[in-house]
Amino acid sequence: MTLDSYLPVLLFILVGIAVGVAPQVLGYVLGPNRPDAAKNSPYECGFEAFENARMQFDVRYYLVAILFILFDLEIAFLFPWAVAFKEVGPLGFWAAVVFLAILVVGFAYEWKKGALDWE
Repeated sequence: MTLDSYLPVLLFILVGIAVGVAPQVLGYVLGPNRPDAAKNSPYECGFEAFENARMQFDVRYYLVAILFILFDLEIAFLFPWAVAFKEVGPLGFWAAVVFLAILVVGFAYEWKKGALDWE
């Protein structure tokens, strides 16, 4: 085993590091640095922070976030199926239809339970 076979991998790693680090270093070296009180102040949605950063959030925020992630990831499963649509055949088509039916039933259940309503 020679090290020649690892040269492309090493080169790939070095180029990846250079592409990630070089713009940051260039921005730090060449960019203007004029800090003032407004630039160094904490920023939160366009207004001053009014409470502690460790304040409790309403549980509905987490529920909506979890539902978004759940349905978003389920939709992401449709992209590979759409790409290979011609190759999957009728069995793959009906498997996707069942998957979408389960997705729609889950969405309707969450909608009916009021998990998507924000008061």
